[in-house]
Parts: sequence; C-alpha cells; structure tokens
Amino acid sequence: MISVTRLGVILTDRGSKYAVSGAGVSTRAEIDAVLGDLKSDKSYAKATHNTWAAILPTGALKADDGESGAGMVILRMLERVGLENHVIVVTRWYGGKKLGGDRFRRVQDATRAYLDQIVTLP
Repeated sequence: MISVTRLGVILTDRGSKYAVSGAGVSTRAEIDAVLGDLKSDKSYAKATHNTWAAILPTGALKADDGESGAGMVILRMLERVGLENHVIVVTRWYGGKKLGGDRFRRVQDATRAYLDQIVTLP
C-alpha cells in the first residue's frame, strides 16, 4: 500500500483553490494507484485539474490534465531538487476567473510547499 501525503488546500487565487499531494513511487502503475487513491475522495474526483509529474528509473513522466504546461512546471522543480521515485500532484478547483500566467506561479507555490514538507536541504 502506497502512503499518500496530502497537504490539502494550501492556497487560493481569485476563487481557484490549490491542493498538493505526493507519494514515493517507482512505476507508472504506482502513480496510477496514487491518482486513484486521490480520486477516491469525491472532492479530488470533482477537481478541475489533477496535474502531476514524477522522475522514475525509466524516465520522467508528467500529465497536465487540462492545465496546459503545469506538469512541466512540477517536473522542472523535481529535477532541480533531484527528487526521484516520487510523484507530486497539484490539484486545482477552478474558481470562475482565468488566472493567465499566474496559474503557473500557483502550481510552483503548491509544489514548493510540498517539497518544503518532505525534502530537508543541507
């Protein structure tokens, strides 16, 4: 059983809410299990986007889930800190107002909050 860390809703911007979750994984099947676990919660299943990225032994994987470019934002941050075998999922509930480029900053903020929780830097 994979242990999923959920930080819940960590920020809001113009009505949109962002949550971040993650787990240690080593295969695509484990990523799918994490996504399935999140979506078993009705609120996550009804989210507008569940964007994610992971670096596995077989290579980097990402998915935008309709939030074009957001998976790459998460992936670049994973690469920067050298975190492998871990998936990070940024969930967004659309609040009715377009955020434009700010949506990438919110994805970064959510990812950074998660990394701050799990990565201890020297």
